Order: sequence, then C-alpha cells, then structure tokens
Amino acid sequence: MQQVFHTWIWGSSAIPPCRSSPVLSGWMVNVGGQPFSGLSRDAQLGLSQGSGWAIQEQSRMLVTGGSGLVGRAIERVVKTESGEREGEEWVFLSSKEANLLSAEETRAAFEKHRPTHVIHLAAMVGGLFRNMRQNLDFWRNNVHINDNVLQAAHEFGVVKVVSCLSTCIFPDKTTYPIDETMIHNGPPHESNFGYAYAKRMIDVQNRAYFQQYGVQYTAVIPTNVFGPHDNFNIEDGHVLPGLIHKTYLAKKEGKPLHVWGSGRALRQFIYSLDLARLFLWVLREYDEVDPIILSVGEEDELSIKFAADAVVEALGFKGDVIYDTSKADGQFKKTASNAKLRKYLPDFKFTPFKQAIKETCDWFVANYDSARK
Repeated sequence: MQQVFHTWIWGSSAIPPCRSSPVLSGWMVNVGGQPFSGLSRDAQLGLSQGSGWAIQEQSRMLVTGGSGLVGRAIERVVKTESGEREGEEWVFLSSKEANLLSAEETRAAFEKHRPTHVIHLAAMVGGLFRNMRQNLDFWRNNVHINDNVLQAAHEFGVVKVVSCLSTCIFPDKTTYPIDETMIHNGPPHESNFGYAYAKRMIDVQNRAYFQQYGVQYTAVIPTNVFGPHDNFNIEDGHVLPGLIHKTYLAKKEGKPLHVWGSGRALRQFIYSLDLARLFLWVLREYDEVDPIILSVGEEDELSIKFAADAVVEALGFKGDVIYDTSKADGQFKKTASNAKLRKYLPDFKFTPFKQAIKETCDWFVANYDSARK
C-alpha cells in the first residue's frame, strides 16, 4: 500500500473560507478574517496566513464504524455510484479491527492507516428501550470512543473530521422546528440523556480543537436513519428496523403485528444511502465548524403509524396490527429544520419514503440469515 503523507497548506483558495462560527456561548470567531476572538495564539498564527484549509491531492479517508448502517451505505456510494474521486483511498474500519474504547487500539489504527480525513460513525447505539435501561453505559462508552478518535485525529495530523450526532441531542423542552443553534439550550429527553449528552460533547470538543489548534472538525446531525445493514434487533434496535423484523415474523408465523406505543409519535426519517451521499458532500465541501442537520424537510415528518403501514405494505402483511399503548412513545416529536442544508444544496433529491422502505424490506428478506438481529 502506498504511503500517504499529509500536510497543512495554508492560504489556498481551494476550499472557501469558513463562515462565522460560534465557539462557545457568548462569543464568535471568523475563520476567514479578523479578529480571531478566543482563538489560541497557535490557531491565530496558522489561520492568519490565509483563509480556509487546502488538502493535498492524495487523500486517505478513514470511516470508523465502517461495517454499520451508515458506514456500509457510504461504502456502497463510494464504490458503486462513482463516489470515489481520483487520489482518494477509502478505509472502512470495523470494531473487529480496533476497539475504539481503547486509546491504545485507536492510536494503533490511526498509526496503521495514517488517514488524512475521518468520518466518525462508531458509537454505542440502541433503540428507545435499551437507552432507558443503560443511560450510564451509553454516556461512558460514547464519551470514551469520541475522545479517543478526536484526539488520535489531532495527534496524527488529520485534516478534517466529520462526526455523526443525532437529533436526540436537542432539548426536550423547546420550540419547533429545531435548528443547529439550539443544541445546548436545555436538557435532552430523559429517556436517552446518556447518549444525547455524549453526542453533544462532540460539538463542544470540535469547537475546543478549533479554538486551540485551528483544526477543522465538524459534525452532522441526521434524523432517524434506516436502510440495508441496519440492526434489526426487535428488543434493542431502532423503530423502523424493529418494525420490519416484527412484521416479517408476524407474516411468517401468521400472527398479529404488535407495535409498541400509540403510533402517534412523529419522526423524520432519512434513507441511509441519501445520508451517505450527503456525508461525502460534507467531507469535501462543507467548511464550517458548526454542525449541520441532514434531514428531509419538516413537511416530510411522519407518524410511527404511517411508517408501520408502509412496512406492512412493503412486506405484504395481511394480518391485524395492534398498538401496545402500555409501551412508551418516547419523545413525541423532534421536528428539525433542514433550511441550512437547503441553503447549500437546494436541489438535493431525497429518496421517497415508501421506495426506501421497500428497498430496505427487500434487502432484509433477501439477507435474513446474515442480517444483524
């Protein structure tokens, strides 16, 4: 494998200057101009030589969590949709290769692969009920993973890191729609506060790395992601893959389909392949430290009942559907604005929900024996 050397090149116009970006509440910085309020002297000296970050022609992209739902989607887009550009080498890192809870194993992975860019997807994840049982585990494990990855990226001179957050990080008591400026305005929903706070801290770390070192670490905030290679575990998975698996079994066994909750809760769903395409845009083109919400529009928010009906239709289930209202709905709604995304990409086309559900159900049926469940 060819060794890739990576360097900072200041003052290039290859990447547009970063816009004004809040680092911490109460003050602002401007990456492309003056003054650099709150930036360390090292960061000021680097950024004052020119605006923006330019990268060398040869790049090595490391994707943590590379075998998961979003990682596999990015791999598919890179390999089958001409997503890979000349001079790029992609590495999809799985937990089998490195335990990112270990700082030593994380550094060893960065030493081995020497990435110039990182998409950070690795996390301890689970559905509503697992989060409710294990808030402490979700907090501790994700804080360790995130700190290990970001610090290794800094130590090995990674040019850009794009981490993956979640709309569950937003305050429970808030106004809608939520947007990128509202992340730290109050506590998240109590059902998954451990995971939510751990993900919020990535935003804090990104701003701190920028303030102290002037490096370009940012994050995306997708809404509810689904697609092929999801975790279809009924007890611990997210709502859509769990529904798909339960519907598949109910059809196979000739039994009613039991849906947990009232079905009234509202969610915005994004197909993993659409998210993968947007991740590549963020990695290559998005130049802000501030995070960006990646989501369908507010008008595409759906009830869990609508989603369940779509799964029933896609799998051809003809039995009774029973809603178990003794189970929690979780946060009723998390309506997110994609106005910032549309400002950059006004013409991006999302896959229609029912088409994406059908493709996901078809994949699950075809890969039932090997699918995560």
